[in-house]
Amino acid sequence: MKNILRKKIVNIRKNLPRREVLEKSKKIEHKLFSLKEFKTSSKVLFYVSYDNEVYTHDMIKKTLKIGKKVVVPLSDTVNRDIIPIEIKSFDELKTGSYGILEPVYNGENIASLESIELVIVPGIVFDIKGYRVGHGLGYYDKFLKKTKAKKIGLAFEFQVVSEISYEEHDIKMDKIVTEDRIIDCLS
Repeated sequence: MKNILRKKIVNIRKNLPRREVLEKSKKIEHKLFSLKEFKTSSKVLFYVSYDNEVYTHDMIKKTLKIGKKVVVPLSDTVNRDIIPIEIKSFDELKTGSYGILEPVYNGENIASLESIELVIVPGIVFDIKGYRVGHGLGYYDKFLKKTKAKKIGLAFEFQVVSEISYEEHDIKMDKIVTEDRIIDCLS
């Protein structure tokens, strides 16, 4: 069931015109930046968007510009986990695993899990309770279990469904932000 839903939504997303992705992403950015969780966080982990995901490149640049610390994922392909790397500039990112822009590890730029206050989470599908379907590789599931940071999923409205099947170990989002609404998932 998850695989069918994943394929269907990825197909819709891939066929979105670039202009529409950017317009909707701008609305999502505006809503995200207005949230108390964002305003009060000094260190935020952002996913780096690719393949018509909600576009985070401008959000990352803007977050750095307003003086917050930004962390982005480096894929640990051996352990299927995320290594949180703090960046000072978007220019530090290079094409890495899976064709996604990633930071370069320099021996001293790993961010401690305790220092990350907010994680901006990608997903293919979310439900209104805050559960998500990702690409199925488990990187974010593993990482999110280890952090106490607030978790906010970014999605286009068509990526939100009323309910998806979830398992005991799945981690819920605190909120989901779409171009149309902010969904509070704490219920």
